[in-house]
Amino acid sequence: MTELEQTIKLIRPVDQHKAQQAQKRLNSLTKPRGSLGRLEELAKRVVAITGKVRPKITSKAIVVMAADHGVADEGVSAYPKAVTAQMVYNFLRGGAGISVLSNHVGARVVIVDMGVAEELEVHPGLLVRKVAGGTANMAHGAAMSREEAIKAVETGIQIAQAQADKGLDVLGTGDMGIANTTSSSAIAAVLTGTCVETVTGRGTGIDKERLQHKLSVIEKAIQTNSPDPSDAIDVLAKVGGFEIGGLAGVMLAGASMRIPVVIDGFISGAAALIAAALSPQVKDYMIAAHCSAEPGHRIVLEHLGLEPLLNLGLRLGEGTGAALAISLVEAAAKILNEMATFEEAGVSEKED
Repeated sequence: MTELEQTIKLIRPVDQHKAQQAQKRLNSLTKPRGSLGRLEELAKRVVAITGKVRPKITSKAIVVMAADHGVADEGVSAYPKAVTAQMVYNFLRGGAGISVLSNHVGARVVIVDMGVAEELEVHPGLLVRKVAGGTANMAHGAAMSREEAIKAVETGIQIAQAQADKGLDVLGTGDMGIANTTSSSAIAAVLTGTCVETVTGRGTGIDKERLQHKLSVIEKAIQTNSPDPSDAIDVLAKVGGFEIGGLAGVMLAGASMRIPVVIDGFISGAAALIAAALSPQVKDYMIAAHCSAEPGHRIVLEHLGLEPLLNLGLRLGEGTGAALAISLVEAAAKILNEMATFEEAGVSEKED
């Protein structure tokens, strides 16, 4: 049995019985029933995922995976491919959006080179797990081999497991890769059965003319490769990215270890589609951080049956939305753990 198959086998249904116990406690807290709205639903979700009636969120990690895409050579992005490596260095220096927001919420950031074209300098904060130096150009053939696709997913599994060994209560996902919205749009179109035009947006801020070009490139890639929507690994291999495969592995591993996985934006959403196609139960372990400005993200979330916690017009990626949402996950757990019940506080309950 492969590492991927073993991980999928470990994913069990979430604990609805424990969620019911959490609901009883929520109902007994010093507030009108349901008055904390979605925070209460989130608390129950964390309980169901972890199997703990009083979960504590203290150890937090956000895995940010970086890789280059051969399709960038088609001119689908507003930025050159070199920006992928440059932004990884920015992460390592602490100057990026995810650096600031992860510090804000007290989460460690795990930066992974899954396939950056450039050979990056050795740094203690960088995990080099390069599958290859970027994918091939999917407009002219498969982005990667099937073996590389499986390796990317299994690398993500290994990274999540290693983080869990250090102590982990919640796991966020993030990405970096010029042209990865192009790959994500292709994945979304294939796995949701939606037309390319509906799921494709402006990514890094391309103009209308380049957007039309981007659409034609995605259409060409799908037509050239004919990815099989019933085979998630085939879809990943044909039109995906190494960081997308790695993030799918992170999500599968998180579910196998009963750890809540807070998924970020459109790229993480594409990875979530891959993970859910491999193991439908993984969806119950996912928490959608936000709905990004990319039009395909809403369609992805609806397909997964996930309702985002935030809607702030974010479209940066990097795990920035996940960082913000992790603070809400922590807040929800604290409601269960730190609020007093009516009995404990000596407060009279609502009269019938």
